[in-house]
Amino acid sequence: MENKAFKALVAREGEDKTFTRAIETKNIEDLPEGDVVIKVLYTSVNYKDALSASGNRGVTRNFPHTPGIDAAGTVEEDASGKFSPGDEVLVTGYDLGMNTSGGLAEYVRVPAGWVVKLPQGLTLKESMIYGTAGFTAALSVTKLLGAGVKPEDGEVLVTGASGGVGSIAMRILAKIGYNVVAAAGLMDEAEFSEYEKTLKDLGASRVIPAEEVNDTSGKLMFKGIWPNAVDTVGGNVLATVIKSIAYGGVVTTCGNAAGHELDINVYPFILRGVSLLGVDSVECPMEPRLQVWEKLSGEWKLDNLEDMLTEVTLDGVEERIQLLLNKQSKGRTLVKIQ
Repeated sequence: MENKAFKALVAREGEDKTFTRAIETKNIEDLPEGDVVIKVLYTSVNYKDALSASGNRGVTRNFPHTPGIDAAGTVEEDASGKFSPGDEVLVTGYDLGMNTSGGLAEYVRVPAGWVVKLPQGLTLKESMIYGTAGFTAALSVTKLLGAGVKPEDGEVLVTGASGGVGSIAMRILAKIGYNVVAAAGLMDEAEFSEYEKTLKDLGASRVIPAEEVNDTSGKLMFKGIWPNAVDTVGGNVLATVIKSIAYGGVVTTCGNAAGHELDINVYPFILRGVSLLGVDSVECPMEPRLQVWEKLSGEWKLDNLEDMLTEVTLDGVEERIQLLLNKQSKGRTLVKIQ
């Protein structure tokens, strides 16, 4: 196709090992090899994007680089023949935005095997309000249901409920009949009071401060309070939750914003039969990936999707990256590209 010029957010490493970000002009020929060229209309800003944009080598090895683990738009060209020009499609996960030029740009080029045709019932904008965060949330709920957890089993604790994954997981669970307790982020009393009302409006039966599931006493176990839980933050919060799960309970885990290490002992597993289920949204195979997107566009589709949404253009991405790095971001950030 024509070697078009386009705008993209580019992160660069300076001589002093610091990283800067700016909107630059790139060309189609700068994109990596792949089957499908997509004109990006919407993307989002995620914690992983913030890490990539700030030089985290565990996410992105080589710079300069364009982050963006989500992209939704229309097909410009497809060498594989799987898609036609003009098809509405989305891409989440795989290597997009990690070591492959990502969705914070007007164009991406990716393998055909990464591309999902937009499900009926969703607009491109709605698909990116969900994005990787919504997909991961839905995968977490799928894991919980697959383990046999039912609404009548009691409360489901959701950690990180003020963030993208947690807020969507909370809303899906509430929509399908579960009694959800939301653990809101680390915040002062006034901010918590304001956010408690918001989370209850979105489906939480009650809201607790994150400090209640962030114990630092070093105890091996706590009273079994929570029947089941969806953890989205990892670290000591996840360890506290596991120690506080009731007999036979299930915990899903999908994030590491609170830390990647897990200081835990075997007692919750061998004395209470607790199950810990990992959730991976990056390399999830295509068949279950399509099934989850069908759920998100159908029976699990949330009303008022734009609640807890901040919409920006490429020019506004830098501010959102800083909020994510400072653990101050709430809800989802949608980026309108074109």
